[in-house]
Amino acid sequence: MPLTARSDFAVLAALEEYGALSQADLGRRLGLDRNEVSGIVTRLASGRHVDRQADPADRRRNVVTLTESGKRHLEGIQRHADAAQDELLAGLDPAERRQLNELLAKLLSSHRGQSA
Repeated sequence: MPLTARSDFAVLAALEEYGALSQADLGRRLGLDRNEVSGIVTRLASGRHVDRQADPADRRRNVVTLTESGKRHLEGIQRHADAAQDELLAGLDPAERRQLNELLAKLLSSHRGQSA
């Protein structure tokens, strides 16, 4: 998956999961700096996958929301990611896949300083 598809996926998935977010909140959730988030959101907005509006409560902040086009784009990226994952993990049986997912989740939680 190209780098732009990965970053697009991360932003779109975060908006789907959490709803509308400020660009600053997106950056914090995804571990991206403000310039990276701004570039990704600008690209996604030009494709009408997200809508970026000034926050009525604080016009210095931009609030980003997922559009219907963005939901469809996210679904397409997810299908490609699922196919790539299936190909990569083809040599593992279902129990081994579950074990791998559990271990990766534990590793990620540990890295983030959380308990698994």
